[in-house]
Amino acid sequence: MADSDIPPPLLLPDEIHQAVRPGTALLRLETTHSRQGVLDGAWWPRTRKVEQEVSALVSVLTEHLGPITRVGLDATAWDEIPTRLVIDDRVVHLGSFPVGDDTVLITRGDRDHFALMVVPPDTELDAARTAMARAVHADNITQATELLVAPLPPPTTEDGGKT
Repeated sequence: MADSDIPPPLLLPDEIHQAVRPGTALLRLETTHSRQGVLDGAWWPRTRKVEQEVSALVSVLTEHLGPITRVGLDATAWDEIPTRLVIDDRVVHLGSFPVGDDTVLITRGDRDHFALMVVPPDTELDAARTAMARAVHADNITQATELLVAPLPPPTTEDGGKT
């Protein structure tokens, strides 16, 4: 498939807090066409089981980006990584790269790459939501590792003031 045959990504709603069903990928993507930030989105897997988590991720990404051909993962951060998975009747190749525990690389077509921050499964809810929200800003120039350790903003009161 030539890159010119790849449809542009569909924009996702810019919502942080969205109810998800069990087994659903917890995912945010940048909601602009610019793709100038360091990251294109954020993903919060619930476990380190590749087949379960990557299958859910690829299924939801395919709905919005089109067919995914390859996923690059850090071998040290995941339970056994197979070389390929069949997801929704399509073969998706998996590669293990030293990309770091905090990033997954997604390829659509031959050369269209997306970098997603990976929020570790055991991350506290507020920290995960904050890191994911920061990762999808179009002007983000902060690496995933730094986003994951950045301090949380101070809590706000109901009227929007800081406590």
